Amino acid sequence: MSFKPLSTLRRGIGSLWRGLDATRRFVLNLIFLLVLIVLLMAIFGSGLKPLSPKTALVLDLKGELVEERAGSVRDSVVAGLSGNARRVVQLRDVLSALDHAGKDDHINTVVLLLDQLDGGGLASLREIGAAVDRVKAKGKTVVAWGGSYDQKRYLVASHASEVYLHPMGMVMIEGFGRHRNYYRDALDKVGVTVNLMKVGTYKSFAEPYIGNGPSQAAQEADSFLYNALWANYTGEVEKARKLPAGSLAKGIDELPQRMAAANGNAAKVALDWKLVDGLKTRDEVRAMLIKRGVYDDTNKTFRQIGFDDYVAHYPDKKLGDAVAVVVAAGDITEGMGGPGMVGGLSTSNLIRAAREDKDVKALVLRVNSPGGSAFGSELIRRELELTRAAGKPVVVSMGDVAASGGYWISMAADEVIADPSTVTGSIGVFAILPTADKVVDKLGIHTAGVTTTWLADAYNPLRPLDPRFGQLIQSSINHIYDEFTTKAAIARRTSPEKIDAVGQGRVWTGAQAKERGLVDRLGSYGDALRSAAQRAKLGDDFRIVYAEQPASLAERFLASLGLSDVQALNVQVKLGLVPDPVSAAALSTAASTMNAAGITRDLGWLSQVAERRQPFAAVTHCLCEAP
Repeated sequence: MSFKPLSTLRRGIGSLWRGLDATRRFVLNLIFLLVLIVLLMAIFGSGLKPLSPKTALVLDLKGELVEERAGSVRDSVVAGLSGNARRVVQLRDVLSALDHAGKDDHINTVVLLLDQLDGGGLASLREIGAAVDRVKAKGKTVVAWGGSYDQKRYLVASHASEVYLHPMGMVMIEGFGRHRNYYRDALDKVGVTVNLMKVGTYKSFAEPYIGNGPSQAAQEADSFLYNALWANYTGEVEKARKLPAGSLAKGIDELPQRMAAANGNAAKVALDWKLVDGLKTRDEVRAMLIKRGVYDDTNKTFRQIGFDDYVAHYPDKKLGDAVAVVVAAGDITEGMGGPGMVGGLSTSNLIRAAREDKDVKALVLRVNSPGGSAFGSELIRRELELTRAAGKPVVVSMGDVAASGGYWISMAADEVIADPSTVTGSIGVFAILPTADKVVDKLGIHTAGVTTTWLADAYNPLRPLDPRFGQLIQSSINHIYDEFTTKAAIARRTSPEKIDAVGQGRVWTGAQAKERGLVDRLGSYGDALRSAAQRAKLGDDFRIVYAEQPASLAERFLASLGLSDVQALNVQVKLGLVPDPVSAAALSTAASTMNAAGITRDLGWLSQVAERRQPFAAVTHCLCEAP
C-alpha cells in the first residue's frame, strides 16, 4: 500500500481538531455547570426569610449618599465591599426602606448607624430626616448611635427618638462656608493668561483664575446663601431635639469654655448640650435593644434585619401605569454621560424612551447638578418640552443642587419643587479661553504660519487672544444669556427683565428661589412623585420606574430570575464578575490622601478647556456644591 503523506497529515490534523473541539466543549460545559451551581447556591443561599414580629431594621449605612449609582453594577461595585458593606448608598433605597418600615407591622424599631455615611447635601439629608419622622409618627422608635457625628450625619440623627454617642466620641457642628483657591498670581508667574467672557455680575465660577480673592458681589451672594442655609440647619436640629432657638450658635460660641469645664471630654459636652440622650458603647446599645426586643439565639443579638436584605423584601411592581424618574446628577456634558455625569445626549435618550413608553404616564426629573454645557442642557430641556407636548406631565424635583445648567434643564416642567435648602438659580453664562503666549516667550518658542482668514487660527493657546475673536465670543455669550432668561421667563410666566433681576449668576436657596418666583413650591422628592401621579390621574397606588442606562447582560439575566440589585451584586461577587474589593478599597484610600486634589481639579479643568476641539464652549456652571 502506497504511503500518502498529505492524506495522513489531513487525517492527523482532523483527529487533533476533533480532540481539541471535544476538549473545548467539555471545558465550557464544566464552566457552565460550575457557574450554574454557584448561581443556584447564591440564589437559594440568600433567599428571603419571612419577617418575625418585633424585628428591628438596622440601617448601617456605609458609603457615599448618592441619587443613583454611577454606571453599571460592575462599574459602581463597591470599592470596599465586604459582607453587607456598601460603598454607595442610594437615597431612594434609604427612603424606601424607611417608608416600608413605617407601615410594616413586623418592624417595631429602626436603628440608624451613621458612622460610615458620607456625602449628601442638605436636601438629601433632610429627605432622610423627614422619612425618620414618618416612621416615628407611626408609633415606632428610631434609635441613632454613632462613634462620632459630623454635622451632616448629625442632621439625620437629630430626628431619631433617641440619640446615643460613644463615650469617647463627639458631635462636631461647625457651620457653613468655604475658602476657594485663587490662581491669578500663580498663572501670571508661569505666563498663562485667562480670558474670561461672561454675563452675570454674580457669576463667580471663573474668579479663581482671574483674581486673587472673591469679588464683592461674590462675597455678598455667598454670605446671603450660607446664612440662609445655616438658619435652615440650626432651625431643623433645634426643632428635632426640642432645643431653644439659638442653642447651636450659642453652644459654638461657648465651646472653648464648655470643653475646659468638661476637662476636654467632648462626649460630655454633647450630652450637657442636649445634643444626645446618652453615652453608650455599641455593645451597650445592643444590650438595650435585646432587652426591649426579642433575643435571637442563633445570632446572639436582638432580632433584626439589615438594610440590603430589607430593601430586597419589597421588589418593585412590574406591571401597570407608572411615573418614570430620570435622574440628572453630576456635571452636564454635551454627549453621552459617563459615571457621575449628565450627558446631554444620553439623558435626552432616557427621557425620549420614557415618553415613548405606553406604560409611562408622567415623568419626574430629579435634578442634582451644578450645571455645565449650555448646549447639553438645552438638549435635555427640549426633550422635556416634547414630553409635555405629548400629553405626559413633567415635574422637576430639585435635590441638593440645581443651579446654572441644573436650572436650565428644569425650565420645561409643569411644576418645579425644591427643598428649602436646595442650591439653585445661578442664571448666567461664561466662557474661558486660557492662553500661554507668555510661557512660550519665556521658553523662546515662536509660532507663525499662513491662514486664508484671520479666523482660521484666531484661538491658538500659544498666541495672544485676537480681540476680534473675543468680541465674537462675548456676543455669543450675550445671546445664550438672552436665551436663558427668555426661556426662564416663559417657564415662570414672567418677563426676561424680572428674570435678569434675580439672575446675573446669583445663587439662591430653594426658599429664596420660591420667594423670587424661580420655583413653584417647596417640598420633597415624594411630593414631586405624588404631584406627577395626580397630574396623570394615576391615584395613590402608582408604580415608579427609574429610566436608566441599559443593564449589562449579566445584570439582565440575574434580574430575570427575580433578584434585587443587592442580591444580584452579591451573586456577581461570588461568580467573580466584579473587581476584587480589597484592591479597589486600597485605590480609594490612596485617592483620598491626595491633599492637592482641589488644585489638581481646578487646573485640570483649565487644561480641558484649552484642549477642547471646539473654538469655545458656553458654560452654565455655578462652581457650587451643597455644604
